[in-house]
Amino acid sequence: MILLDTHIWLWWLWGSDRLSAREKRLLDSLSEKGKLAVSIISLWELEILERKGKIRLTIDFEDFIRKSTHSSIIRLVPLDVPIIIKQRLLPDSFHSDPADRLIAATALYTGFPLATKDQKIINSGVCDLWKG
Repeated sequence: MILLDTHIWLWWLWGSDRLSAREKRLLDSLSEKGKLAVSIISLWELEILERKGKIRLTIDFEDFIRKSTHSSIIRLVPLDVPIIIKQRLLPDSFHSDPADRLIAATALYTGFPLATKDQKIINSGVCDLWKG
């Protein structure tokens, strides 16, 4: 199972050139095998970005969420008490962004490698990273 950071999840869904063709193929294959996950926090982050106009969706937000989180595409990881507790293990120097903190804590809690291009998370070394 691979946990996708919010930007990776969106780039993959949108077929963005920010992911290599190889990364896209690997993510497609993992999705087909039921081995992709996204934190519920990514949905919250997406809602904020869309509402602030930083991201434009081509379909209604509710439809996008329903379609992009369908169980045939990706597994949703809920926010729960153990993830909040894991977040406390992150060093003070770690990312100050609450969504990134919770996503990294989710990776720690689940043991899933995190697919991210966020340099702060990569440089922190706090969780295993997906080497797509």
